[in-house]
This record gives sequence, structure tokens and C-alpha cells, in this order.
Amino acid sequence: MFPELDPLGNDSKHIPKVELQVPRMLSLPSLPSSSKISPSMNGETILPDLQAAILCEDVRAELSGQQTLIGVIGAIPTPTLPIGFFKLCLWSRWCGGSGDFIQKCLIYDPEEDQAIAQAEIPFTLSDLNAHATNVHFFGGVQFQKYGTYHVEILLDDQIRLRIPLPVLQMEIPGAPERE
Repeated sequence: MFPELDPLGNDSKHIPKVELQVPRMLSLPSLPSSSKISPSMNGETILPDLQAAILCEDVRAELSGQQTLIGVIGAIPTPTLPIGFFKLCLWSRWCGGSGDFIQKCLIYDPEEDQAIAQAEIPFTLSDLNAHATNVHFFGGVQFQKYGTYHVEILLDDQIRLRIPLPVLQMEIPGAPERE
């Protein structure tokens, strides 16, 4: 009276049977489950990805272990020069690599002939799932002229990111004009 249905609810008498052939995969020798070998343990270094880099006025460590970035900087507007920062920070995060690395950060003047600040931080990524969060603290940085400065982030002396940092002349409303 009712058609015979397969587990998916299909009428099994009217559906042709198809036999699928699954290709055989090459099997690689497997390691015992107790051994955990990462590329860095084999001496192999894998360059990480720079996941984020943010220039700000301060980085605070919270009780929860989280970090709070204070005063994110995209440009520096100022009516007068020089302008100085008691503290300037570069927050960065690396992931997807393994090995020992040195992150170096330089801030170049608009002519790009002189670094006005620099710092470096060594760090290690133990495996491809690890990440490293680095914070460069620059003390007493002064910007002497208007123009576009550049913040460079290097990994093992290879440039990985270059961030423009404009120092802009701003007018103060109601202030007398400067000659």
C-alpha cells in the first residue's frame, strides 16, 4: 500500500542504486599520539603573520589579562612645534608562525633619513597555533616638523609594515594669525 522508504525518506524501489568509488588516499606514517613535534622543535622556522599593529598613547594591562589601548593615533594635529609625547606605544600581534624572532620598530622623520625613535623586542612562537602580543614603549618622542612621518615594523630586519603618521598644522579658532 505504501512504498518502501529508505532512511532518508526516499522511495527505494524507484531510485537506481549507484555505487561510489572513493579514491584511495596516500597514507603517511603517523606519530604516536604522545609525541608532539612542532616545526620549531625540528629547528624549522616559519615566518609569522602580522595580525595587527596600532600606534597609541598607552597600553594598560587589566586584571583579567586583557589589554586596553588608550588614545589610538592616526594623525597628530598640532598648532605649534615641536610636539612631544611623554609615552608613545606600538601594540602588535603576530600569529601563524613558529621560531624565535626579533621585532624592531622605527619612527622616521618626513625626509626618512633619520629614525627619531626605535625599539626592539625578541619573541618566540612555539607552534603555528601560538600568538605573540608585543608592545613597544617609546619615551620622550618629539616631532620637530610638520609632514608625514613613517612607523616601520621589521621582523628579523625585513620590513613587514609601514604606517604613515602625518603631523598636521592645525589652526586654533580665534587665535591671531602667525606670520
